[in-house]
Amino acid sequence: MAEAAVVAEPGPPARETAGRARSPWFAFAVRRAVGLAGVLITLVVGTFLMVKLMPGDPAQARIGANGTAEQLADARHEMGLDQPVFTQFTDYVGGLLRGDLGASFQTGQPVGKMIGDGMPFTAQLALMAMVVVLVLSVPLGMAVAVACRGGRRRGLDTTFTSVTAFAQAIPEYVLGTLLVALFAVKLAWLPPSGAASLSAMVLPVLAVSIGPVCTLARIVRRETSAVLTMDYLRTARGRRLRGLRLYARHALPNLLTSTLTVGGLILVGLLGGTVIVESVFAWPGVGLASFKAIIARDYPVIQGMVLVIGLLAALLNLLVDVVLGLLDPRTLNAKAGNAV
Repeated sequence: MAEAAVVAEPGPPARETAGRARSPWFAFAVRRAVGLAGVLITLVVGTFLMVKLMPGDPAQARIGANGTAEQLADARHEMGLDQPVFTQFTDYVGGLLRGDLGASFQTGQPVGKMIGDGMPFTAQLALMAMVVVLVLSVPLGMAVAVACRGGRRRGLDTTFTSVTAFAQAIPEYVLGTLLVALFAVKLAWLPPSGAASLSAMVLPVLAVSIGPVCTLARIVRRETSAVLTMDYLRTARGRRLRGLRLYARHALPNLLTSTLTVGGLILVGLLGGTVIVESVFAWPGVGLASFKAIIARDYPVIQGMVLVIGLLAALLNLLVDVVLGLLDPRTLNAKAGNAV
């Protein structure tokens, strides 16, 4: 009796099996690690070359206009500026690997300590501004979309679009100057500068957050208008749910992905905005220190500030992607698919 041949069922291709075994989080982690490494390398090279391309001689700025040629040579040697560019770069990278950001040319204070002293103030300003942005923009955008749904109240829609576009276009330093002139000088309601009290934070936070509030409110209004036309929301409205419950429970969750994505980009932008606003309000953060360093051509301080702010921006983008992946796995799969 002949033995029956056993035919093995064909299994899935090796590529498909490997794809199933690979977790979306693994692909996401690999992609973001490579991207973060690329950002870090770009920041290191960019900050080194940036200060080399800036006009002026920091050694001359250090000794003053009346310094002699011998004093200038001694200052350049002390700062390491008489070394070849490649040697300066390797010394710079070696210091970064040791956690040493160098010392200020002007004061001799370690750059790391200067950043450590100023970063809490900058972070406080940026985070408070982000809270204001989210608290104001999301309800404002949703309220305008609900009030104008189906082509109603065209005047309100036009006014909202025009006012937010105008406010969004005003630079932070101009807005900060106007706020100081109105609320600090004319009305004397709030202090014009410093960080001695909680009230001193009001004007800087407003100057940083008004533009982003308008930007995010316009996006939320557009996304809400799209959500209001969907069938599931019409069904929920047909069940005669109350307005707050209807929009908070059924409309808001569908806005989270786009809102958080744009909100993360806005938070990164707020870090840059605070650099300018801090100089207007004499806010003792890294922005004010960066402004003074640029005026004095203090290379190590400029390099350290830009490097740290750039790295924080990259980490914030990573955090936003992780939060989006946890809230909506579809975005994670899309990111992982793009990485493969």
